[in-house]
Amino acid sequence: MARLNHFILEYKECIRTTGLTLGGSPSKRVVYRFVHLFKTVEDPRAEGMIDYPLCEILLIAFLALLSDCSKWTEIEDFGKDHQRWLKKFLKLKNGVPSHDTYCRVFSLIDPAQLQEAITALLLENITALKKAVGIKENGYRHLCIDGKEERGTGRKYGTAEKVSNLQTLHIYDATNSICLVSEPIAEKTNEIPVAQKFLEKMNLKGCIVTFDSLHTQVNTIHLIAEQKGDYVGGLKGNQGSLLSRAEGIFTPAKREKLKAMDGRYYRESEKAHNQVETRHYYLVKTNTSFNGAKEWKNLRSFICCEKHIHHLVTGKETVEMRFYISSLTDIELCAEAIRGHWAVEGFHWYLDVSFEEDENTTMDKNAFCCYSMMNKMALALCKLVQPFMGNRSIRRIRKSFARDPETNLAILLNNFDTEQLREAISSQNA
Repeated sequence: MARLNHFILEYKECIRTTGLTLGGSPSKRVVYRFVHLFKTVEDPRAEGMIDYPLCEILLIAFLALLSDCSKWTEIEDFGKDHQRWLKKFLKLKNGVPSHDTYCRVFSLIDPAQLQEAITALLLENITALKKAVGIKENGYRHLCIDGKEERGTGRKYGTAEKVSNLQTLHIYDATNSICLVSEPIAEKTNEIPVAQKFLEKMNLKGCIVTFDSLHTQVNTIHLIAEQKGDYVGGLKGNQGSLLSRAEGIFTPAKREKLKAMDGRYYRESEKAHNQVETRHYYLVKTNTSFNGAKEWKNLRSFICCEKHIHHLVTGKETVEMRFYISSLTDIELCAEAIRGHWAVEGFHWYLDVSFEEDENTTMDKNAFCCYSMMNKMALALCKLVQPFMGNRSIRRIRKSFARDPETNLAILLNNFDTEQLREAISSQNA
């Protein structure tokens, strides 16, 4: 039975088992491709008044963020400190920009164009990597929908008018560790219509889309089904009738019966952080007899996740019950998707902790949005180079780039040289 596709994990395992290393200078073709990554982003500034080309500003900022910088002033410092090295592949006719220039330019460029350029490069590279190392497209691709609040972006300067924190809607590709959509949300709207706008344009064939109860909406699920995708969505009070039905189905007696039925029960357990967590999953196939069932397109099952947590130090026991609806009927696949949805939470954690986004106080929402997209690209690339850098943490990888950007950038760029990868793997196997 097909399961979720975990490309990043397979890639890391492939590099580990082959003992592959990437050394030497990257080819000029790869360097050229990387330098011109941001050429597709339109420069909104007036012609004749441009001292620093847009692609140079964006590339220096990206390299700085990759190298453990987290403020506009630190980006400026990075450019000045490494100006001689940067001149190897950038003209820098007027030197390097100031921190004000970075912030101002980021506030002007179109986030959608920047997102498109970044996503296209990452997806293209991952497709090439799969061919180079021989990883097949097995299993479902897993997409997660979730929102994030940027806690440092709001202010209130002694007035009645409050500047709210920036809210961002993410559609995260957990299979490939890439953020496909990073859309700022207007203050007078919410995540639901924004998510629907993007789902309507996506090809979801072979994908499982997971989301919390906020996005368990008739229209959202209809769009996923229309785009040939499957879904697992959480249930809470906002879908009271479905939640009541799920609670009525999964009584203690019913759960005991399901344990004895093939394909209706699945259990997993793990030990971490001084506690043992055991999850029991129960699945019941639906029928269309209950009120409103036909509104929920391709609704085929209700799922209950009963989580038991035993703390090994205090002895405290806690039990949590969560309910879901799904277009799937494979209990193990549903369990994997429910558990895998936490990948988007981990993605948010990296941005807040490893990239210190919570401490960034940029008030211009457009500037912060573009800045955050650069962080997301850096995070995706750090995960790709992890197996070549001793599986260090993301924070340690960024600090390694800060100490020696030239050497470590060569390792990163060699990940884009699929010909070199293929030859190295063939040589290693031989």
